[in-house]
Amino acid sequence: MASSARIIQSNSAWFQKNINLRPQHRGVHLVTEEILRQIPELSQFAMGLCHVQILHTSASLALNESWDPDVRDDMEMMLNKIVPEGLPYRHSCEGPDDMPAHVKACFLGSSLTIPITEGKLNLGKWQGVWLCEHRDHAGSRKLLVTLNGCLRDDAACTPLSPVSPMASTSS
Repeated sequence: MASSARIIQSNSAWFQKNINLRPQHRGVHLVTEEILRQIPELSQFAMGLCHVQILHTSASLALNESWDPDVRDDMEMMLNKIVPEGLPYRHSCEGPDDMPAHVKACFLGSSLTIPITEGKLNLGKWQGVWLCEHRDHAGSRKLLVTLNGCLRDDAACTPLSPVSPMASTSS
């Protein structure tokens, strides 16, 4: 979505929502569409930023290849080579995959910030949002999505849903 630089003079808007991703097996999963289905409010923004934070310490988010699933399989293979199970980790009370999951999550990160342009995430042609699930038997994963920016002209009079209470963001 290439566009020329421009200035929009408008009231800014904030929107925040907790969403859940379905449980996934260990590996790297493309979740862009699953996230977008849960934030239709994105379409009301002309320009801004979308911040996505995973509310867990044993999974991570990444922005990477959206076309070839082999890339995701290769990434999982490399993460397991870089951070193997079976080392003498001191933290082991939650199973042999837990401490390596924390290390992988630190390497990859817990949040993404993506530009919004004309109601859509402004991603590169082959980019997508990955959920990197580092546990063998994880449940659904919670994300906190925050949108900030200028509303589209046709959305200026449409109220956004209220901001989610911060107390509900704990995991």
